[in-house]
Amino acid sequence: QVQLVESGGGLVQAGGSLRLSCAASGRTFSTYDLGWFRQAPGKEREFVSVVSWSGGSTWYADSVKGRFTISRDNARNTMYLQMNSLKPEDTAVYYCARVQSFSSDLRKVQYDTWGQGTQVTVSS
Repeated sequence: QVQLVESGGGLVQAGGSLRLSCAASGRTFSTYDLGWFRQAPGKEREFVSVVSWSGGSTWYADSVKGRFTISRDNARNTMYLQMNSLKPEDTAVYYCARVQSFSSDLRKVQYDTWGQGTQVTVSS
């Protein structure tokens, strides 16, 4: 059974950067797509980004496009989210998730395994 563990969250000033990591257990890491989501207090969870199994294809929410970069290192069983030019509205708990069923319509992508989340707080 795959387990996902996020790390790298913290407190940063607006305009700063953070890199989140998502470490996965198991030997099948290179066979599945992975995504990042976030949830701010009082708001619904929202999609941030997804990366294909090879790392060759990536997709982003419009709100983070040009500022965030998703990547993965299959040799290290780890996915990353490099977050630059952070804004107070990026404050949220960030989760990584394994894709169960992919769709070109990102709203229809299904996820079956989630990490516990890591808090990102951006001060103004």
